Amino acid sequence: MLTGETTVAQVAAAHVAALDAQIRSLKVTRGVLSTVARRGSTAEETTLMNRLARLSAAERARILDDFTTEIFQGLDTADPDIRNRLRFAAADLPDDPTPEQVDAWVELVELIQEPEFRAAMRRMIEFNAEDRGPDVPTGSSLWFMSRLIRSAGDALRDGVVPGTPRAAAVLRDLIGDADPAAVLKRLQAVADPRLNRYRELSAVVNGWDRPSARTEEFGWVVAALESQVAP
Repeated sequence: MLTGETTVAQVAAAHVAALDAQIRSLKVTRGVLSTVARRGSTAEETTLMNRLARLSAAERARILDDFTTEIFQGLDTADPDIRNRLRFAAADLPDDPTPEQVDAWVELVELIQEPEFRAAMRRMIEFNAEDRGPDVPTGSSLWFMSRLIRSAGDALRDGVVPGTPRAAAVLRDLIGDADPAAVLKRLQAVADPRLNRYRELSAVVNGWDRPSARTEEFGWVVAALESQVAP
């Protein structure tokens, strides 16, 4: 600075950048400690959570890429819209995360590394791939889910009880001549509470509104289908 090569403003800017980095690090640390305190974590768990929270952006992206690669491996006929939505919703910590986002990120990484959760996601994609022929348009599976939620919501508001003739009529309009037992298996896979938790955590990390689980709507359709496949 004495030689005039570095101005006071440049020095100040460098200090600001260093302070910003320290503040981000402290926020991550605070988030980890908050999670540790809430969970009553052991020393080993604390070390793991601290490591997960401090992964670089490239390391975080690799974890998410490995997850999506595994659940879609070999399932080329699955609806491309599902793959695109999962990629769009892939959660990553922002540069300046809140403690809640750090907490959600740690839980999210733990979740997607669970073999049981990966198997549940894989099963959902497999069901989708089985249902799709070469002429099925992209986005049709998500359109069906939107229609299901709307139909079940209307039935709930109208007081239609699963197992009644009115409920059977709603199902016929929704699934046509499809096998109710096969549809039931697919909906039970989609309604796995772990999948909803994945969506919730992704929303928190991304700073989005938490999605609705549509528990009542899915529950109504599942109950109506169960009444038809019961022996």
